[in-house]
Amino acid sequence: MSQTPDKARPIPRAGIMDIDAYVPGKSTAPTGVAKVYKLSSNENPLGPSPKAIEAAREIAGKLDVYPDGTARRLREAIAEVHGLNPANIICSNGSDEILGLLAQTYLSPGDEAVITEHAFMVYKIYIQSAGAVPVTIKEKEERADIDAILAAITPRTKIVFLANPNNPTGTYVPFQEVRRLHSGLPRHVLLVLDAAYAEYVRRNDYEAGIELVGSAENVVMTRTFSKIGLGGARIGWTYAPMHIVDAINRVRGPFNVNATAIEAGIAAIRDRAHVERSVAHNETWLAWLSEEFTKLGLRVTPSVGNFVLVHFPEDNKHSAAAADEYLTARGYILRRVSGYGFPNALRMTVGTEEANRGVVAALTTFLKS
Repeated sequence: MSQTPDKARPIPRAGIMDIDAYVPGKSTAPTGVAKVYKLSSNENPLGPSPKAIEAAREIAGKLDVYPDGTARRLREAIAEVHGLNPANIICSNGSDEILGLLAQTYLSPGDEAVITEHAFMVYKIYIQSAGAVPVTIKEKEERADIDAILAAITPRTKIVFLANPNNPTGTYVPFQEVRRLHSGLPRHVLLVLDAAYAEYVRRNDYEAGIELVGSAENVVMTRTFSKIGLGGARIGWTYAPMHIVDAINRVRGPFNVNATAIEAGIAAIRDRAHVERSVAHNETWLAWLSEEFTKLGLRVTPSVGNFVLVHFPEDNKHSAAAADEYLTARGYILRRVSGYGFPNALRMTVGTEEANRGVVAALTTFLKS
């Protein structure tokens, strides 16, 4: 007896195959390239904290034992550094996991969630995975437009995702504008402040969201250890009201943060000297790269993160695609951002001095060719 095509094998739930899978930045160069500089994933060029490395080594002999399912000591270390109540913190396998859990917990099929046009692509993936509808809002000069976001709120809106600073643009929303956004939202709408790059921001009008979370029932802040040196450990965390913590803890995995990550994270967040060295290095070279690219005639979106978005001429000879090919052949791996709505731009992580100078030198030659 023949089977109809839709009964021949398991079929994903409606809508799943409409999701565009996330594609990470590449990390390899062509065979024969002597040295590769990976500048595509916004990793810390100074590497992890030496104290985190040592902590990871020490736990290696105990990997047969399950970790603490609540990551209590890691939550306490985070709370100690940021002046928070550890009960309001959830740790996760990267901040991506928390973003997905929030969508899973607070979105139902047919609900709407608001994102901005150049926002982190996983928001849309998680919204669609929940069967909800992503509502994409145009940005203004590559920045989130608060008025446009508020105008898009409907009775079906359940979440607003705001990356602050945003990736891949590096732009940010001043905290007074974040407060204005929050005050304009209905109380049942959850405002998710994704502050993955907060450590790098040095602006008097910026605040990651701790103060707002502490005074509201419908705001959460998500953070990560990835950008400051522990991308490979996959540690994220969120600060949230207790009723949200309670809901998320009911659906998250029981041992979602592994033992190595917990110990490395505790050491890393307490190593404030390494964090400050990383931030100081970034401040110096972010400004230098922005100035040097501008001197080359390239437009740079002003960034407060640990990366720059560089826009290339429209001609095919000097396009972003051509520049990417030229740089990759010389071992400089940058990030194509066509999927983010920038078909003619590259995002470059602030790297070591050698990497930064090398990219500028290579692009100088490329643009003269």
